[in-house]
Amino acid sequence: MEEIILSLQNIQKSFDGQGVLHGIDVDIYRGEFVTLLGPSGCGKTTTLRIIAGLETPDEGRVLLNGADVTHLPPEKRNVNTVFQNYALFPHMNVQKNIAYGLKIRKAAREDIQRRVDAVLRQVQLEGFGKRMPSQLSGGQRQRVAIARAVVNNPDILLLDEPLGALDLQLRRQMQTELKSLQRELGITFIYITHDQEEALNMSNRIAVMNKGRFEQIGTPENIYEHPQSRYVAQFIGQANILEGVVEQSTNGCSLVKTQAGSMTVLGDFSVGEHVAVCVRAERIDYGDTAPEGFHLPGTISMHSYIGGVLRTLITLGSGQELLITGANPVSLYPAGSQVEVFWDPQVASVVERGAPHEA
Repeated sequence: MEEIILSLQNIQKSFDGQGVLHGIDVDIYRGEFVTLLGPSGCGKTTTLRIIAGLETPDEGRVLLNGADVTHLPPEKRNVNTVFQNYALFPHMNVQKNIAYGLKIRKAAREDIQRRVDAVLRQVQLEGFGKRMPSQLSGGQRQRVAIARAVVNNPDILLLDEPLGALDLQLRRQMQTELKSLQRELGITFIYITHDQEEALNMSNRIAVMNKGRFEQIGTPENIYEHPQSRYVAQFIGQANILEGVVEQSTNGCSLVKTQAGSMTVLGDFSVGEHVAVCVRAERIDYGDTAPEGFHLPGTISMHSYIGGVLRTLITLGSGQELLITGANPVSLYPAGSQVEVFWDPQVASVVERGAPHEA
């Protein structure tokens, strides 16, 4: 059975009477890489600061290894933080930066040297111990900051958008390196970002945040393929949202009428119920005819090519535009063609439901 290392229970927090967190609940397991994903102001950093002990919740509890640490100061928690600016001491070389926490804890000199050398090997910075932070690249400084944080063997490492200051190419390289390092160390990482690609690439689980609440918590595949709300569907990936009213519902399959035609949706719904359906751009197909259960005629507005991927914009009869992407950069249908749009009902998710309309 997986071991829960951290549990946040009904965490609520306000600043100046303004609610920031509204009942945060989550269990995080030992060795996980969990990402808190959301836009600025959604409560990610406040959540991280509460875990670190830099803020105290107004209500709720923080349990670390089963012990209530809600009101313990940071130094009493075996949790370390890596910030976006790395916060390295500019007057200390790499070795002294990494050793600083061990010296504060009064570790033996031989033990300090052994552990510093070991962590330098882990972050692939052997031979860099005597260099000053100003002599390092952005990626190297980030590794030093991580080394300084993990040399104390924390139970949890908190990472507050540590790749935010790097250029795109280096960010992608460091994503891979961070994930590999996390696996090697076996330490639980809690990472915050507003970058959906970063979250999908690195995480075991993602907690999507919106206005101080968790909208959905799940694996990257689950979050992407099966969003549970309109917000999650539109925040992550290219989502097409189609709305309609249930006309028939039998044996877990429903026919939904939209302003543009009709589509099939998996699930038992009440006749007259309003539903909103998310279909990812790469899951939609089109052609001369559609399979049974679909009738969504439209006109191809345009094609564009981006890195070998064909992007197609189709305008339905209702005026709604659908974005479709595919790996094949060739289309048999030029702009202006009349086509039928369809998809496998298993790849669509109902992200919103409304009360049945009055008869």
